[in-house]
Amino acid sequence: MRDKRYYPYSDYLKETFGERVFKITIDGGFSCPNRDGTISTGGCIFCDETGSFSMGHDVSLDIESQVQKGISYLKERHKANKFLAYFQAFTNTYKPLNELKKIYDSAFCDESVVGISIGTRPDCTEDEKLDLISDYPHPQLEFGLQTIHDETLKLINRGHDYKTFEDAYFRAKKRGIEVCVHLILGLPYETRTMMLETAKRLGELEVDGVKFHCLTLLKGSRLEAYRDKIKLLTEEEYANLVCESFEYLSPKTAIHRVAGSGLRSLTVEPKWINHKFHTQNLIDKIMWEKDIFQGDKCNI
Repeated sequence: MRDKRYYPYSDYLKETFGERVFKITIDGGFSCPNRDGTISTGGCIFCDETGSFSMGHDVSLDIESQVQKGISYLKERHKANKFLAYFQAFTNTYKPLNELKKIYDSAFCDESVVGISIGTRPDCTEDEKLDLISDYPHPQLEFGLQTIHDETLKLINRGHDYKTFEDAYFRAKKRGIEVCVHLILGLPYETRTMMLETAKRLGELEVDGVKFHCLTLLKGSRLEAYRDKIKLLTEEEYANLVCESFEYLSPKTAIHRVAGSGLRSLTVEPKWINHKFHTQNLIDKIMWEKDIFQGDKCNI
């Protein structure tokens, strides 16, 4: 029996690999078509100049060195033996196919790397790139969908619509690639009903994983211009929305993150996001008090 009333990604990894597995965050030197002028020069309004890349390490290192440094650190801190190579910052499929192969191949420089996780956009997943990714051990894509509502996607300057996500999702799943979807709660002008509609749709799709984020004002992001026009969620509002969202997700969907924290130096507000363990405990408390389980309202 699980300790949580939702399905933690850590449990999924233990069930899959027989032990704890940790992600090594890698900077592959990617850009983004929503920042370099291909789609837009401004990027998503919530994204800072680092591409929401919160992990601190020496990005001047080559990929193999980043992997070895990550392995050494995680082995010492967590006694870990198995790892996933995680390409996080910006759009990690946004290069020609031959360059992608060299980059991804480099991440498997140690036999303890047992899988690959690639953060990207659904409009940068051509079939030949998905074919390449599907050949690696335990392949996973992370899509920053944020919401299913096209009006919001346009407002946040996402640069694609929901239909584009669904197309990429089904093409990836056809090739046996796991898909984790990032959601942001509290996006400008989204109601509780709209946010729960997003969770409900992901429940219907039975996505492999979900990461929850709270809308956060970061220094250098375009969202700062909305500072006086939107009301950011309180910790209690966010925690309750996460719990309600759980009910609509499939019980088979692994929850990669319920609360995140970025670099304190970049966070303008809300400040409570810098205490993610408090938020995690609050979510657990609400689920017990309201007798909520993941999948309670999932109609599949």
